Amino acid sequence: MPFIAVTLAVAAGLVLSWLLRKIILRLNRRRPELQATSRVARQPLRLALCLIGVRTALGLTAAGESWHSAVDHLLLIALIGSLGWLAVAILLIIEAVVLGRYSVDVADNRRARRLRTQMILARRIGVALVVVLAVGSVMLTFPAIQALGAGLLASAGVISIVAGLAAQTSLVNVFAGMQLAFTDAIRVDDVVVVQKEWGRIEEITLTYVVVHIWDDRRLILPSTYFTTTPFENWTRRQSEVMGTVEFDLDWRAPVEDMRAELRRVLAGTELWDERVGILQITDATGGFVRVRILVSAADSAALFDLRCLIREAMVGFLQQGHPQALPQQRWTEAASDGGTPARRQQPLRGLGSPAAAGARQPADPHESQLFTGSIEAVQRSRAFTGPGDEVFQDRDQTLASRN
Repeated sequence: MPFIAVTLAVAAGLVLSWLLRKIILRLNRRRPELQATSRVARQPLRLALCLIGVRTALGLTAAGESWHSAVDHLLLIALIGSLGWLAVAILLIIEAVVLGRYSVDVADNRRARRLRTQMILARRIGVALVVVLAVGSVMLTFPAIQALGAGLLASAGVISIVAGLAAQTSLVNVFAGMQLAFTDAIRVDDVVVVQKEWGRIEEITLTYVVVHIWDDRRLILPSTYFTTTPFENWTRRQSEVMGTVEFDLDWRAPVEDMRAELRRVLAGTELWDERVGILQITDATGGFVRVRILVSAADSAALFDLRCLIREAMVGFLQQGHPQALPQQRWTEAASDGGTPARRQQPLRGLGSPAAAGARQPADPHESQLFTGSIEAVQRSRAFTGPGDEVFQDRDQTLASRN
């Protein structure tokens, strides 16, 4: 008798799950995303309905048996697990249905990326709560744990303080992750610059954020980094960005021809969004003129390709048509005054180098500012300025006669 009841209960559970799925899909036939995601709830729904039917059948046919209580306890634990599994599947279906209404493939997808970030984080929080509740419900099915739970609730204040102190860092990251998701600071697929690296937000969890770097590396940062450290978000309000291309050229650079070439390049590419496209000289010092080209694009990826295109086109344009505009280093030599050779400084006599021919000697030893005073000083001066000068000999005789 119990065996037949269990068989009928399982069959009824399978049929009921099939009917429920067909009814839900028929009511939502205009939503193709529900057709694909509803498969994740098929197995937990079947299991939950079958377990409910089996428990009901055994309760009606084998309530007095000795093994009924143990089997019923196992069936209850399995039912709690299947209901938790079903709740997680329902969260996944809700997420898929909500995100299916907003596409991230459009140019201005800021709202879609914001909703995607919030839904993903909300689903993860919901899954964590479902798992905790399921595990707690299973534990409460044991009488011994029920008594333990009453004692734990009595000391919940002390336990919460200890747990908060022990998991302070983890809790800070959890709250930081929730703050990032629901304050719209960053979103999935946002273009950011962190740690001097350019990349996109690939994943936001409760404790960390994954940044997909442009060279396919992944930069994993704690959630608190984005709440305590400044960073660049290039798609905070809109995806359109502007960028520059700079050249240091010679003063003979053909500015008007470069403007015409820039207009030609921009007109022939789809990377330019037709918002900004100008060429200006921003500096003219140090022997060069600095030419800056300012352009705009629909997003950062298109801007990078556009800047490379303009740089390559301008370099080729200058090389082929205006080579005189390329950067050059100039060296000039100072010309002599009327062809007269520069005057060389003569070394002092008496220091091992002969005096140049025709060099003028001081008329008075006092003018030399070497030795002044007595005849002995004059004689010492002659030793350095050299004998043979008649002016010096007359001066010596005059000083000697005075003495």
